[in-house]
Amino acid sequence: MNRRLAQGFHGDAPRVRHVPVEAVVALGANLGDRHATIAAAVDELSRLPLVDGVRASEPVESVAVTLDGPDASAPAYLNAVAIVTTRLAPSVLLGYLHAIEERHGRERRVRWGDRTLDLDLVAYGDLRSDDPALQLPHPRAGERDFVLGPWLAVDPDAVLPGVGRVDRALARLRGDR
Repeated sequence: MNRRLAQGFHGDAPRVRHVPVEAVVALGANLGDRHATIAAAVDELSRLPLVDGVRASEPVESVAVTLDGPDASAPAYLNAVAIVTTRLAPSVLLGYLHAIEERHGRERRVRWGDRTLDLDLVAYGDLRSDDPALQLPHPRAGERDFVLGPWLAVDPDAVLPGVGRVDRALARLRGDR
């Protein structure tokens, strides 16, 4: 993908979009006061520059997923999804998500390890990117009921680019065909 397109600018223009887009952000936490952390992160999303609105799901609890698969012995996650209406370019939004994680003590020592806060940019409108720094949609979103369920609760007509309707993807994942 053209990096300039992913960053949302042309020529010397700033890295903002002039037309708002809906971005889907997955939130997760399995360390500390999970409820307070998720609530604070949603509030911080709503206060970002060039964000015109945030709609967030109620949090749901899920088993921790590690590189080896589900791990019931690890602290359980609290997960939610926020739909962010923004004029920020996707790469800029992702940078803000990382900054919010850091403010909440996120450490990136172990891949798929325990986290005080995890914010994933799941989708940014219908944009697709295979750039390793900005993969859109999130490559594993369609495999995670703890993303699809909360997303569907906020947007019953949601569509995951490259996968299709979120309600159908969730039904397939749960074996409801």
